[in-house]
Amino acid sequence: MSAVRFAAVDSWVVAKRDLIHWVREPVRVFANLAYPVISVLIFGLVFGSAMNVFGGGDYIEFLMPGMFGQTIAFGVGTTMMMVSMDADRGVTDRFRASPMSQTGVVAGRSIADLVNSSLELLVLALCGLVIGWSFDNGLLNALLAFALFLWLRFALVWIGIYLGLLVKPEAAQASWMFLFPLTMFANTFVSPELMPGWLRVVAEWNPLSSTVAAARELFGNPGVGGDSWAAQNSLLLAVLWPAVFVAVFWPLSVLKYRNLSR
Repeated sequence: MSAVRFAAVDSWVVAKRDLIHWVREPVRVFANLAYPVISVLIFGLVFGSAMNVFGGGDYIEFLMPGMFGQTIAFGVGTTMMMVSMDADRGVTDRFRASPMSQTGVVAGRSIADLVNSSLELLVLALCGLVIGWSFDNGLLNALLAFALFLWLRFALVWIGIYLGLLVKPEAAQASWMFLFPLTMFANTFVSPELMPGWLRVVAEWNPLSSTVAAARELFGNPGVGGDSWAAQNSLLLAVLWPAVFVAVFWPLSVLKYRNLSR
């Protein structure tokens, strides 16, 4: 129990340090919060009138779970960048030279990122409510949907930590060119049923699609369904995909942190 308590205390110390950085960089925080809001306005109000939802329904209600998902996925780039910068500047080496729990250091990063992502989802949800989005299956199901998004974010944090420990900050900045198509080749903005056959398969089995589809079902938004196994079992996959990511990348991140040499 003392080891667990030691790791928990160190996790909170590292998380608080990262959160203080955000408070002291209000411009970066504003930019992170403004991007998804602007995207909602562009896709929902500018392009929304020209978009169709397979099976019918309001496009803004179809769009919002996809925007939640894209925001969560883009967080990987932020995690990679911050972890890589800490390692490059020697901050990580100072942590390793201190009597700190090795698990606690990387876990603290995940706590800070979850707090940040929760704030982003809150701002995005409020923006969606203003322009006409709604959740029709009750507050409890809506909270479960947001919990699925945060569960995915928790899993992606460990991917971001591992990759951030592998690459330099310059390479971490290039992650956006891979994240953007990852969030587009999914059911975030267009129903997979409207895509070409090969792309439809890619979109339906995209882990992000599983979380977005499960959230649409819990919110009571349109765009739910499909005849593939992945589409019909989106809630199950929304739980399993992140569990696999955590099981693989959590130990890899801790191992890489222990053996880090820069």
